[in-house]
Amino acid sequence: MAPAEHPIASRWSIAVIIALYNGERFIDETLRSVFAQSLSPDEIIVVDDGSTDGGPQIVEKLAEKHPITLIKGEHRGQSAARNFGIDSTTSDLIALLDHDDTWYPRHLEKLRRPFLDTHRDRHLGWVYSDVDEMWADGKIVNHQLLQHFSATHPKRSLAECVAGDMYVLPSASLFSREAFYGVGGFDERLVGYEDDDFFLRVFQAGFDNLFIPEALSKWRIHSGSSAHSSTMSRSRLVYFHKLINGLPPGASDHHGNELIGDLVAPRMLRHVGSEFAIGAKSNNPDAMQQALRDIAVIRPYLTRRRRLALECVYPVMRSQRLSRFLVQLGVRRVMRRLL
Repeated sequence: MAPAEHPIASRWSIAVIIALYNGERFIDETLRSVFAQSLSPDEIIVVDDGSTDGGPQIVEKLAEKHPITLIKGEHRGQSAARNFGIDSTTSDLIALLDHDDTWYPRHLEKLRRPFLDTHRDRHLGWVYSDVDEMWADGKIVNHQLLQHFSATHPKRSLAECVAGDMYVLPSASLFSREAFYGVGGFDERLVGYEDDDFFLRVFQAGFDNLFIPEALSKWRIHSGSSAHSSTMSRSRLVYFHKLINGLPPGASDHHGNELIGDLVAPRMLRHVGSEFAIGAKSNNPDAMQQALRDIAVIRPYLTRRRRLALECVYPVMRSQRLSRFLVQLGVRRVMRRLL
């Protein structure tokens, strides 16, 4: 992947990239939030990732009156669609927008503003904001959603990036073309965790980041956006191995926690615990067995104390009868207390 050649812009031009896959229900509203921006983008690229519904036709209709470029391709996943779309642009800054999310009118204006500061000591890789959470019908569920989580913003340490979800939502971010190509774009093997993986690599490459504690976009949560699947399980393990292979063995944070054994592995086990609970509640033994296999992969990387703690709950999870009792207690909550 190589950046398209273009002259250096003095005004920080912006390209909007929307990866579209069966988004017929939402894409009109999503694009209209782009048209309503106080700062108009220089490019709007919609990448149809092999949709089988009428979403692309809605984009084509809107393109009759608005400057939209629709690129069609086979279904390869969101990471590939994003990379393809960005490769088709020449702008300095990239604004991703999921096909079911929307922006408030000053989203681009406020996110671009820090890039105009010429007195920064380090190159600014990305700027991101808080979000409002909405249901499928657009009704707000939570204002300033990120305030409900314990994650630290902006990101200032590697430990903060790997101990838990980063909560840097693509639709709420604006990143530089330089940062994108500097780390090789999105990992197309990942269908889940691709966002954390990308922003972590930008952080490790030495780029700075800045957080705006204001909701500048709306993040839509609905059944079609569920992250629980066998594909997510595979992607999780790919990301897990990327993390453990990219971190020095025995490396610790300033609290003395081992990055791999105390932070990364327990984080992944909590996620797997959620998958196990979903499988148990839906009476899906295949999902439960997949979760147990994932635990077996992650378990050796725990510190000794945490491995011993896991042994308290692992035999219960393997028993179909006893596991239902564990689910009632809350697998993720139990794992968090033990690990």
